[in-house]
Amino acid sequence: MASLAPLPDLFVPTRDALQRVAVHVVARARQQGTGRFGLRVTPGGFGTPEFGDDVVRVRVSGGLLVREVAGTDGSNSAATAIDGASLADLAQVARVDLGVELDVGHDTPPIGPIDEALAVDEASARALARWFAVAAQALDRVVATSPAAAEPSAIQLWPEHFDAALDLAATAERRVNLGGSPGDGFHAEPYLYVGPWTDDRPGDTGFWNAPFGAVLGYDAVLAADDPVAVAVDFYRRGVELLAS
Repeated sequence: MASLAPLPDLFVPTRDALQRVAVHVVARARQQGTGRFGLRVTPGGFGTPEFGDDVVRVRVSGGLLVREVAGTDGSNSAATAIDGASLADLAQVARVDLGVELDVGHDTPPIGPIDEALAVDEASARALARWFAVAAQALDRVVATSPAAAEPSAIQLWPEHFDAALDLAATAERRVNLGGSPGDGFHAEPYLYVGPWTDDRPGDTGFWNAPFGAVLGYDAVLAADDPVAVAVDFYRRGVELLAS
């Protein structure tokens, strides 16, 4: 069972630094290899699916950037600490070209100075990983108990929003996004969300507490004995309301 702890003081700047890494190094690695940029929740953080003839995966685990190559003696694999490294340094490890234009959506964060050292707090990086793990496990449970007609999408970590999410059909007319964000301009701390594709908000008006649907903040999930179960209940409640 994934567990949570109070957020470290350096969580927000670490999250923002790791989103730059997610977009401009990790997602770029997949994009330059396959033309796609969606990421996954991976052990200790986030990363690409395996791709390419060499079966490569680029991921962040805690405060490390890791490039793994399957079926080799390890000579083509590498890992380096993100704290104190620049995007240019990390690009060399991931074998990506920062000079190639990249657009992962309208919220794509600017690349910024590529030779400037990044500041990443290890405890905060681990807190981010735990949050993504809670969201991903909860989404897995929702998918496992959804009918085939729900047609859930794959759980992806979208680099432009930096959230782990999927979408599924509550009814034939109502599709909905379910996800977990580590915080953004709308809500500073991590939160879970239910985002209907339609404008209607049926049933419990107290549940629909955000302009785009509903959110459940970090403190509410942190206080639970089983954070994943609380997340599952929140997601299911949103789907049930939309299905009513």
